[in-house]
Amino acid sequence: MVKSRTWLSVYAVALFFTVLSGDTLRYGLTWYGWGVAVGVLFVISLVIVIRRRHDWRLVALPLPLLTFVALTIASIAWSAYRGWTAAGAFATFATVVGAFAVSLSFSLPQLIRLFGHALRIVLLASILFELVVSTFVRHPFTPWWTHYQAIHPADNWSRDLLFAGGRIQGIMGNSDLLGFVALLGVLVFAVEFASRSIHRAWSGIFLVVAVIDIALTRSATVFVAIVVVAVAAIVLVVIRHTKTPASRRAAGIVSLIVILVGAAGVFVFRAQIVRLLGKSGTLTGRTGIWAAVAKLAEQRPVAGWGWLGYWPPHVAPYDEKVFRIGGIQYLQAHDAWLDVWVQLGIIGVVVFAALVISALVRAWTIAIDRPQLGARTSGRYDPATLLPVLVLIALIAQSIAESRLLIEYGLLLLALIAIKTKRPDPDMVRGAAPQATVTPASG
Repeated sequence: MVKSRTWLSVYAVALFFTVLSGDTLRYGLTWYGWGVAVGVLFVISLVIVIRRRHDWRLVALPLPLLTFVALTIASIAWSAYRGWTAAGAFATFATVVGAFAVSLSFSLPQLIRLFGHALRIVLLASILFELVVSTFVRHPFTPWWTHYQAIHPADNWSRDLLFAGGRIQGIMGNSDLLGFVALLGVLVFAVEFASRSIHRAWSGIFLVVAVIDIALTRSATVFVAIVVVAVAAIVLVVIRHTKTPASRRAAGIVSLIVILVGAAGVFVFRAQIVRLLGKSGTLTGRTGIWAAVAKLAEQRPVAGWGWLGYWPPHVAPYDEKVFRIGGIQYLQAHDAWLDVWVQLGIIGVVVFAALVISALVRAWTIAIDRPQLGARTSGRYDPATLLPVLVLIALIAQSIAESRLLIEYGLLLLALIAIKTKRPDPDMVRGAAPQATVTPASG
């Protein structure tokens, strides 16, 4: 099966769907069903990596990625909850193995197309799901597996708000996560539209679907990420259109000034921005969670409490009342960097920062380097080379208010970008083929 391109494509789409919409499987198939699905995907990923062992070298993998995975495993030794740390470390290892498997199996354009298929399923299914609930069910829809008579409204799979003007949650059961996946959809579908990798009408339709999902979720986190990604995209396009080294340096300096001024403006007017986004001064309880996590991290500041990834409920010390706000038990720090600090300490923050920064630098370099054609630099830029850096920037923006960068689609995309930019495809370096062959002048 792992040698068939069709089955490999099905595996890749299934992997992307699972990390994008893990809650869908957990709500519909129970945690046990989700665990079986993840186990099957891990086995397939491992088989692919083993069978392709002649196509890769361990030294070619990003050192910060290897170090981070090794640190999560090593933290079992000093963890305050060793069994759960072992489970969390295995989940991290399995996710990275999945990223490595698909990076070995597909080129960047192929990965974009397959990732786009998974995004199309999630985004279209989310709208249809909410439509069915609001049309036929007509009341909040709970996860199938739950046996509780009453659950907190935030734990409903759908809150039946499509026709009420409220924020929809889609098949993911979470407005913020659905909105961010829709943002990923906008980026992927826009690249597909620009590169004509699929029919433009098809990519255009799903661009509209993704925008509708963003509008219906109205996530403040996503709106901030959209602004950050839009600024980065403008900077990249400007740099890509510069003709000389001097103009490129000038564009880079101007862009840096704009970014710094914008960051300063956000800091100065942060209170007004928070109100504009419809958030309370506590950012929907996040500031309280951040303070509690920081106090917990200060008790073990160097190496942390032990790796988990996502906090399992009822695991001390994350089951304390301070992590329950408004009747909701929080299972993350709502900040990936704080989460790394509390779980792996300052050591983990340094290693994770090295992973993110190194991947960002490589992705940015690939995006702005003019394609090489022999000794010349007259090749055309490929729109696909913009996607890794824009996706990573979106993930970094999200990491300030969510910890998804450490698990599921966040970790898989981070690992995939880190690996793919470390071992880039030839077309990521050279760009698209020219329309005509460049020949040296005679004489």
